[in-house]
Amino acid sequence: MINITLPDGSVRQYEKGTSAHQIALSISEGLARNVLAAEVNGQVWDSTRPIEEDSSVKLLTWNDAEGKTTFWHSSAHLMAEALEALYPGTKFGIGPAIETGFYYDVDFGEKEFSSDDFKAIETKMIELAKQKETFTRESVSKADAIKYFTEKGDEYKLDLIDGLEDGKITFYTQGKFTDLCRGPHIPNTGFVKAVKLMNVAGAYWRGDETKKQLTRIYGVTFPKASELTEYLAMIEEAKKRDHRKLGKELELFMFSEKVGAGLPMWLPKGTALRERLVNFLTKAQSKSGYEQVVTPHIGNKNLYVTSGHWDKYGKDSFQPIKTPQEGEEFFLKPMNCPHHCEMYKFKPRSYKDLPVRFAEFGTVYRYEQSGELHGLTRVRGFTQDDAHLFCMPEQVKDEFKKVIDLVLYVFKSLGFENYTAQISLRDPDNKSKYIGSDENWKLAESAIVEAAEEKGLNTVVEYGEAAFYGPKLDFMVKDALGRKWQLGTIQVDYNLPERFELEYTGSDNLKHRPVMIHRAPFGSLERFVAVLIEHCAGNFPLWLSPEQFTILPISEKYEDYAKKVLDELNNSDIRGLIDFRDEKIGRKIRDAEVKKIPYMLIIGDKEMAEGKVSVRKHGEGDLGEMTLEEFNNLLIKEITV
Repeated sequence: MINITLPDGSVRQYEKGTSAHQIALSISEGLARNVLAAEVNGQVWDSTRPIEEDSSVKLLTWNDAEGKTTFWHSSAHLMAEALEALYPGTKFGIGPAIETGFYYDVDFGEKEFSSDDFKAIETKMIELAKQKETFTRESVSKADAIKYFTEKGDEYKLDLIDGLEDGKITFYTQGKFTDLCRGPHIPNTGFVKAVKLMNVAGAYWRGDETKKQLTRIYGVTFPKASELTEYLAMIEEAKKRDHRKLGKELELFMFSEKVGAGLPMWLPKGTALRERLVNFLTKAQSKSGYEQVVTPHIGNKNLYVTSGHWDKYGKDSFQPIKTPQEGEEFFLKPMNCPHHCEMYKFKPRSYKDLPVRFAEFGTVYRYEQSGELHGLTRVRGFTQDDAHLFCMPEQVKDEFKKVIDLVLYVFKSLGFENYTAQISLRDPDNKSKYIGSDENWKLAESAIVEAAEEKGLNTVVEYGEAAFYGPKLDFMVKDALGRKWQLGTIQVDYNLPERFELEYTGSDNLKHRPVMIHRAPFGSLERFVAVLIEHCAGNFPLWLSPEQFTILPISEKYEDYAKKVLDELNNSDIRGLIDFRDEKIGRKIRDAEVKKIPYMLIIGDKEMAEGKVSVRKHGEGDLGEMTLEEFNNLLIKEITV
């Protein structure tokens, strides 16, 4: 018999060789019908795979992230089976699960493939799914794996096998399709009840532009047809909220090919919104003891050699700028921290001076591949709400907790209520990716874990996601559509102070090394604004809205009164404009709704005679007549809330 420990801590005994599916069946038939895979001692397995020793087991369903991943990876195999049936001779690259479904890279040979082929593939996938084909795992030798795919004529699988170790190669078969795969997979194809192919694109094999371009087909599947319907409705809503679309309609930002790909330019309304965000955070930082600084957009290459950024990112960044002086090279600033380290060294520091908190809205530049650029969320030039705190080791946890408070204040003020704190730690099996001693990493990781625990954050731990110089706490925010974004980051760093030889004089009159905390509540202004636009569909909080109201005179004879209203409201520090166009009032109202201006003030005979305005609220309609004082108080109350 073997002991199986379940997530609630209970221990059950089963015969050696029992599978997770059998464990589920012993609990309830309903649970067994929904189990897609199992986590056995921290590794995701097929639910039908025999368990041979005492183990901790978590049964995975569609409601678990690992369950979804297994479901979608299995769906990639199902799509490959359909493709092979419909288009004999198709060759296959890789077919992983992704956050929103799956894809498979395929080589159709001479066949021209397009989205017009989607319907036939979807139909075939459902046909195969209904046959409830079992996913069967088989261990094979490297020689047999090579023989199989040589006979099949699939050079992409042979390329993958070349990098695998003999004795650790597995095949998975469902129906007539066999694939090279580590797994795991769902029990059978019958779990797939709804299929939608979403997109087709090109992808170079192994990401190498010198190799053949394959066809990448994206898809998504669900265990219920109703869930696909809901998903497609969400996709349509996401299109309406796309920050690129709304950014253009609301005249917030633009891109120009002549200026350069991935280099956003903020239009007047977007600049006003951006500046309000900057002022909002600057005020909060000032109360928390931060000092604003400004550093150049470039730095000598040696600055980044010292910091270690050159070795890690130099080859993939904008290349050095050469000057007329022989051997002198400068680097477009990819991050602000090395500059701030030099600022710390400007003068001797005592333990009485610490913590030192430098804050900067610093614009940085990072070379992103052109195919990865996406609106404001993936750009080549962006402004970080960056700050670096230099403190004594015994101050780290308290400073970290204060930064957490600041991040949560930002989220609350802007309506982000659904978030998880991701503790990103070093990969314990591949420490070569990181700099610094094991001792410093242990101290830094402990400080983050303890601070998050003491603040009562809902956390998840991800190994291998740390920065190369230290662990971090990333805030994963869900927007109004349930999509997850990484906003806000806090990082503990014992390594840059070592590299830059930063010091302070302690109470013992000896020299000590400070600890550095990197933090950015917004992350970057560009990405934050993009997420905010999509989260609120362009309906910004009133305090942040570029225009809080628009005055709509019914005809030109009311324009003088409209100007008087505008002047009086502007004197109250409320932002607005007048629509002077010679258009009917219905058209003016519709256009103001499209521009998502929070309030519309309509002016005609009655309003002018009584010294009032008729107020409409965006998305809600008529609020009735008000005096300017009443309207002013209405806005102040909403802004205060």
